[in-house]
Amino acid sequence: MAISCAVTPRRFNELRWHNSCINPRRVTLKIERNSRGGRTTIRLIGQFQSEHIGELKKQLQDNGPQSVLNLKEVTVVDVEVVRFLGACKADGVKIVHCSPYIRKWMAQERKP
Repeated sequence: MAISCAVTPRRFNELRWHNSCINPRRVTLKIERNSRGGRTTIRLIGQFQSEHIGELKKQLQDNGPQSVLNLKEVTVVDVEVVRFLGACKADGVKIVHCSPYIRKWMAQERKP
């Protein structure tokens, strides 16, 4: 199982950071993937910025429509991420543990 930001063999606690996700000063986003019973949960940790969307798209494509995005530990997002999350939700991806400010922002971005 290959994940660009982290490799999780079977458990969330066995991680290896990918070089593209490590900033010399700080790590901005960690992606963890766990599959059970045909459903894959992708847990995001940290600052989710537009530069990370491509990797997350790849993860979602690899896992299909049965994906769940766990945003419990997402601390910061930008407008492109909010729009992307809205599109994911519209495509049937389940979003769980999303902070109220992100949910509210997603709703505002859906309005014409």
